[in-house]
Amino acid sequence: MTYARILLFALLGVSTPFMAASNVKLPLPVVDETHNIEQHSIEVKDSWMTYLEQGEGKAVVFVHGNPTSSYSWRNVMPYISDTHRAIAVDLIGMGDSGKPDIEYTFKEQYKYFSRFIKGLDLDEVILVGHDWGAAIAWLYAKRNPGKVEALAFMEGVLPPQFPAESYESLGPVADFFRALRDPVLGPMLVIEQNMWIEQALPASVNRTLGEHAMEAYRAPYLVPESRKPLLAWPNQLPIAHEPAQADRLMRGIKRFMRKTDMPTLYIYGSPSVERSPQVLKWYVDNIDELETSYVGQGLHYLPEDQPDAIGRSLDDWLRRLDD
Repeated sequence: MTYARILLFALLGVSTPFMAASNVKLPLPVVDETHNIEQHSIEVKDSWMTYLEQGEGKAVVFVHGNPTSSYSWRNVMPYISDTHRAIAVDLIGMGDSGKPDIEYTFKEQYKYFSRFIKGLDLDEVILVGHDWGAAIAWLYAKRNPGKVEALAFMEGVLPPQFPAESYESLGPVADFFRALRDPVLGPMLVIEQNMWIEQALPASVNRTLGEHAMEAYRAPYLVPESRKPLLAWPNQLPIAHEPAQADRLMRGIKRFMRKTDMPTLYIYGSPSVERSPQVLKWYVDNIDELETSYVGQGLHYLPEDQPDAIGRSLDDWLRRLDD
């Protein structure tokens, strides 16, 4: 058993992936791993960003997390593209977007995303975010309240889990994140062994990812030097007030969550990786205009586990927003 896999078990909970599969009472969803959604690109700052687009109308922008891409939204977008303009972006350094020589901090990722929205001339948007994409969506809504009509999110790198006051407060995942921040072990796991793609991603999907999906997720990171964003993201998690910039940004998101009247949808599954019962209660208690939607069994990469349920949930929510 590799050290990376031991760390993954600590991250997910030793038995979580296996118990999730063995306790199934209904068949797992059949998930299509192909798509025919057209890809586009746009110049952004000193590079370019790619995106999938389908449909017409009010823009709904999907924002992925680490280590995924716009590909993860392929089965969700068709549910809303009959009534909306569905756009799924590849964050900078990820998917088919360019890989400029930057550090890929949370702040830098946000700046490129913000320029992407400006480049598409989107004056009013609805945002849908997952993982770090949820944090980017919330930060954009905080800074552009007049442009964001509503926001949906799932399995986000967000309060109440982050900022974490200490490594100890993270419980069994503390050693995992310490390892990724180790100057030797972190690059060995993520840059050399491509652990985030080869182990963390498939282990955090309740179904078995097929070879087509694995090829799509591998494609942006075939050589070690292309994996810099995958290591940058976990090192941006605000733990014990470090990194200070990410800590400030996340605390600002937390304050915004508590005061905004923006329509918000929280989508969650079970058993999840973010301890959804506790997280759900925090969101219900702290976000005023919140709706919640349970979409069934799934781990962290929920769009790969429950795309149809997510799509139906978003379609219903968007329809009621438009009424």
